[in-house]
Amino acid sequence: MHRGVEPALARTVARQLMAHDALGAHARDELGLTEQTSARPVQAALASAATFAVGAVLPIITVVLAPIAYASIVVAAISLVCLAGLGALAARARGASPWIGTARVAFWGAGAMALPACVSKLFGTTVS
Repeated sequence: MHRGVEPALARTVARQLMAHDALGAHARDELGLTEQTSARPVQAALASAATFAVGAVLPIITVVLAPIAYASIVVAAISLVCLAGLGALAARARGASPWIGTARVAFWGAGAMALPACVSKLFGTTVS
């Protein structure tokens, strides 16, 4: 009826849909779940693996090119710059402020890099 169908016809259609596939009818009409919008886990896993590999290329190149004495600092800095750039791109893709996306991803990325460094200092280990 919300779609402009007369009440009597809407009841008939609803009964027929429920008799045929009640779960499918509710999923499609009330939740908007269809075959086209269903999750594709293999596709998602492959996309994640590909983007992870592509994202790892720049830090790896940085490790190869950075002077040994400064490798840790240079890799951390380049990684943080890349994370900030990706945060800006993601925010812009969502229609949000790129500055907020940059700040959020840079903040949490820096925290994710600082935490293991602090733990290693606490236990007297070194990362080289």
